[in-house]
Amino acid sequence: MAMNAPTSQPRPWDHHTRAEGLPRGASPAPAGGSAARAVFLDKDGTLVHDVPYNVDPDCIDLIAGVGESLRSLQDAGFLLFVVSNQPGVALGRFPVSALGAVEARLDELLAPFGVMITAYCWCPHPPAGMRGAVACTCRKPRPGLLLDAAATHGIALERSWMVGDILDDIEAGTRAGCRTVLVDRGNETRWRAGRLRTPNAIVYQFADAAAMILDGSRDVASERPRAAPA
Repeated sequence: MAMNAPTSQPRPWDHHTRAEGLPRGASPAPAGGSAARAVFLDKDGTLVHDVPYNVDPDCIDLIAGVGESLRSLQDAGFLLFVVSNQPGVALGRFPVSALGAVEARLDELLAPFGVMITAYCWCPHPPAGMRGAVACTCRKPRPGLLLDAAATHGIALERSWMVGDILDDIEAGTRAGCRTVLVDRGNETRWRAGRLRTPNAIVYQFADAAAMILDGSRDVASERPRAAPA
């Protein structure tokens, strides 16, 4: 099973709770054994403005339209997960405990829209080739964050989506068995082509990504990316 950190370390969300006796975001399996649908969300550049290595709550702001769009996905029955690489932990830029303040800030920003993130899933490891790199399964483009969340929360990955602003997000979603949407904000710097890195849809606003997902039941098996509506 994919792990969010080496087995000698606690999982990043283990020290947070929403309800007594449950890890933060943990929820019982849906009644009747039916698996839930989810939208897995990259954080920086997708939900919030991209400020490298930032954990200062005062510098975290939602991108316009994100709150309303997440509410529409939640109302449609999707569970919402944030899945994010946070190499600043391993690089010594901030402690893993600082991510608790990031979660609290996102919860605060989303509260006016009635949106609840089911779980925040972080990879604290540095990129391969950097000092201190470890052979983890959770750093995107690997799918470990999504696989762990799916196993914990009873998610049907084939009925779920990954939304991100770079192709590593898309590859992670594809490897996990999800459909994918790229929100192209100009943040991708290496356009390496390939089946695993080809999204089901390419859009330019998060609201369009939500619309694609909500319309996904009528476009389930698209193998080629399609652009957002004009």
